Amino acid sequence: MGYWHNWNDVGAPYVQLDQIDPRYNVIEVAFAEPVAGSTYVVEFVPEFEVPADFIAQVAAQKALGKKVVISLGGANATIQLNSDQERDWFIGHVMYLFSVYGFNGLDLDLEGSSVAISGGTIAAPVDSTVIRLIHAVKEVMVQYRTLTGEKLFLTMAPETAYVQGGQSAFGGIWGAYLPIIDALRDSLDILQVQLYNSGSMYGIDGGIYNQGTADFIVSQTEAVIQGFNTIGGFFDGLAPEKVAVALPACASAAGGGYTDTATVRAAMDYLLGEGPQPGSYTLMQAGGYPGLRGMMTWSINWDAVSACDGAYSYAENFERIFEDVSTGDQETPLATNALSPNPVLDVLHLGSPVRGAITIRDLSGRLVQREEGIGMRSVVDVGTLRPGIYLLDIKGSFPQRFVKE
Repeated sequence: MGYWHNWNDVGAPYVQLDQIDPRYNVIEVAFAEPVAGSTYVVEFVPEFEVPADFIAQVAAQKALGKKVVISLGGANATIQLNSDQERDWFIGHVMYLFSVYGFNGLDLDLEGSSVAISGGTIAAPVDSTVIRLIHAVKEVMVQYRTLTGEKLFLTMAPETAYVQGGQSAFGGIWGAYLPIIDALRDSLDILQVQLYNSGSMYGIDGGIYNQGTADFIVSQTEAVIQGFNTIGGFFDGLAPEKVAVALPACASAAGGGYTDTATVRAAMDYLLGEGPQPGSYTLMQAGGYPGLRGMMTWSINWDAVSACDGAYSYAENFERIFEDVSTGDQETPLATNALSPNPVLDVLHLGSPVRGAITIRDLSGRLVQREEGIGMRSVVDVGTLRPGIYLLDIKGSFPQRFVKE
């Protein structure tokens, strides 16, 4: 995985999407940002391609099985939803990017006031901007599935202060991403905490570890898998399959945290249970985490530069570490529900190849009805719903639209 610059840099020149090294199977397009004077109207415009050519390049990468992910934010952009109207505008503009460019993934790379917290807990945030952001991403997930019939690939790339920093404090930027990660954990595909531009951080063993070392990579990665205590409650860790190690491609690519390829290899081998302990930090789980999702870098453009520790040295190191391990999206195909009659007046007959609770939402994403214990052939009373269009969903199946008369 790697970030791709939509700009030209003297040190890391522009690279066309179709010229990206094929070892990158998740391409994070940097960045969609708010227009001037706004914190919620986000836009993306290809800097060096006419839109039609860029759209064709996105389609070509997707045809190869790649994820082409639009990243929201970056260090210079503030995305802040200060009202429900701004939230809805934000949702609409994000969906516009998917419909125009064909991206099949969304990345949250937010900093500062975009996600800062003033209190609450991980499970119950109190800041309205954070609550609206969570709601907006959930709604984007629903609308994308409705639009395409597929799950939207979701990634996050916070700095360490926003995640592992929650062990030190819970407020401001410290631990600020934890409520977002927790609320979206079921939809999240990859968490790739930036293990650079960080300084030192606590490990879950109580030790302090410095960026640019094997101990930093190992300790900070295990923290998000095992979970840790904060003033805002315990953060339940993520499955290793949802975690990637994020590092700069070379020293010039970041202000700090570059780690040479040999040290990265040693740290990753230990994390994967394939090598000896490379430093003083000892994994809590003997045998490591063979299911670890992969590696991310800032950036693809930097990795392509020969002066950046050798052209594609990061991609080559990844290949040596993971060999034939696949880190692509391996979503289980979803089943299809049968609804009749449609339109419906009172009773909806449901035929589904899966069992479970159903949810019914209106087009704004608001939950209007929930039924537990639905079997493969059931009837659902929708007589109390107002006339309109609704979305019925059973986990493990495609959501289906129906019209209530």
